[in-house]
Formats: sequence, structure tokens, C-alpha cells
Amino acid sequence: MQMHIDEISRHVAKGAHAVLLLGRAGWRTIANLDVPDNITLLFLPSRAPELNPVENIWQYMRANWLSNRAFETYDAITDAACA
Repeated sequence: MQMHIDEISRHVAKGAHAVLLLGRAGWRTIANLDVPDNITLLFLPSRAPELNPVENIWQYMRANWLSNRAFETYDAITDAACA
């Protein structure tokens, strides 16, 4: 997570500020993260997946394209998700 935050920080325009909207996975909330001054971490409430737009996409994909199927390879899963 530290490397991810550092990389984002490098790409924030000079004089700008980034706000990262994050879920509360344990690896995102560790206390020893060194958050740069040009980034603010904003955490979603616990157990509220409806507030995370990506969760809505995954729920739709699982219900309509990815459920009740057996995939031969990881690439087959990726191809189905991309389609």
C-alpha cells in the first residue's frame, strides 16, 4: 500500500491535492503508512459495499456473466470479465 500511495503522490500535479476513497481492508488501514502531504485518505464506512461503486459493478458481473460457470484458466476469467 505504501508503494501505491507513493506512486499516486508522484503523479499529483504540483499545488494540487488528491483524495483517495478507500475501503477498510486491513492492508489499507495500517497505522504505519506514511501518507504524503499532497494526499488525504478517506475511508468508506465498514460493511457498506453499496457506497463503493466498484462493488456494484462486481455484483452485477457476478450475477449476469460470471456465476454458474467453470473457467479453465485465469485468462478465461479475465476475458469474461473484460467482455
